[in-house]
Amino acid sequence: MALLADRESKLLIDGKLVAGSAGVFPTINPATEDTLGVAADATTADMGTAIEAARRAFDDTDWSTNTELRVRCIRQLREAMREHIEELRELTIAEVGAPRMLTSGGQLEGPVDDLSFCADTAENYSWKTDLGFATPQGMPSNRTIAREAVGVVGAITPWNFPHQINLAKIGPALAAGNTLVLKPAPDTPWAAAVLGELVTEHTDFPPGVLNIVTSSDHTVGAVLSQDPRVDMVSFTGSTATGRAVMTDAAVTIKKVFLELGGKSAFIVLDDADLAAACSMAAFTTSMHAGQGCAITTRLVVPRASYDDAVAAAAATMAGLAAGDPNSKRTICGPLISARQRDRVQGYLDLALAEGGSFACGGGRPADQPKGFFISPTVIAGLNNSARVAREEIFGPVLTVIAHDGDDDAVAIANDSPYGLSGTVFGTDPARTSAVAAKLRVGTVNVNGGVWYAADAPFGGYKQSGNGREMGVAGFEEYLETKVIATLAPQ
Repeated sequence: MALLADRESKLLIDGKLVAGSAGVFPTINPATEDTLGVAADATTADMGTAIEAARRAFDDTDWSTNTELRVRCIRQLREAMREHIEELRELTIAEVGAPRMLTSGGQLEGPVDDLSFCADTAENYSWKTDLGFATPQGMPSNRTIAREAVGVVGAITPWNFPHQINLAKIGPALAAGNTLVLKPAPDTPWAAAVLGELVTEHTDFPPGVLNIVTSSDHTVGAVLSQDPRVDMVSFTGSTATGRAVMTDAAVTIKKVFLELGGKSAFIVLDDADLAAACSMAAFTTSMHAGQGCAITTRLVVPRASYDDAVAAAAATMAGLAAGDPNSKRTICGPLISARQRDRVQGYLDLALAEGGSFACGGGRPADQPKGFFISPTVIAGLNNSARVAREEIFGPVLTVIAHDGDDDAVAIANDSPYGLSGTVFGTDPARTSAVAAKLRVGTVNVNGGVWYAADAPFGGYKQSGNGREMGVAGFEEYLETKVIATLAPQ
């Protein structure tokens, strides 16, 4: 791997590192606004070449049936990433703006280690199941259920947790026997392109099995959902873009996996430790500048304790000042771009226009003249009908909303077009369990429980997407089911 300074990444197409037909485009350090280096800029023609390579690798090689090879290659990739983990850490902090402390978990090391789960699952999976003998329509038959790879997978990923999301698609899709074309976000091309270097230098992946196409042009990714040679699209990103992916994929009736937006609620019941719960909510919203789809950004608290809840959340958030992601103490780093910072600021301005107020934060920190920073912010004085309570802001912004009892808290939490995640805090196990059961979401944290793990499926209800990523359920998203019936001898 090249040094971080002045790095120039390439495309990975058909087993080779190649230049982009459109030249290169810069990647920016969001904490300093400095140009780090450049990435290969692909065109739709480059994407077509990558798709053809993936199609050929699936149709003309034994990749889809050679489980031993697949398992070995995925383990090789994991080991290569572990060997270069410190270089990857510095790249992630610089390009993503991810706080250093988060790279030991979900921003880097966790997803790398999770590749072992993908390899182990493929190695131990029951690819065929004997359904037994039967006589449907009077015909004696022996029947088998076979699970097989879907084919060519197009993966389109965002910039907020690039290693986690890239590997959560690459790992299970390839382990299941598919070939894959990855189109990462233009904001974080290196986090994806570096995988191409590691694959070519340290693994036995056959040419065309994994292709990585970076581009500054968002329409290049759209080719994956439009091209008939692609059998499935796996997309993580905004709900609006997810709709476009579904629309494009409908023409060829592709299989589609979508992990989309969220506006998750953190419910505090009236028997909870209010200060501790609100402090955790504030910490969670500030983490990685709130750039996480499952982050709980609505704090739903008992009306009688509303002012105390706002004060507790604000006290914690004020202490989590936006700062240098290189520091081991930083929780809230920069937003990914000037565009995203301006978008978040637009929502803060809207909160005031809607009648809200800031208990802390509210804009750019005075001590950060450069970088795409927004101070962790607590919004008070609004209800669940406010736009800042309904729309995904993707910044370190927590809106505090009052509830009038458990049923009302559940109603507020569920009154959202999204259904990705949720949190419940309280001391009575029966109450917390009852509230958790009523939430229309894909994951629930009760009193600090952690749902993120390699073996736990992740995904949402409603406009937060369809299907599941990670776990055995995530592995099986990349499989088709075939029934084979053989006429039994008389």
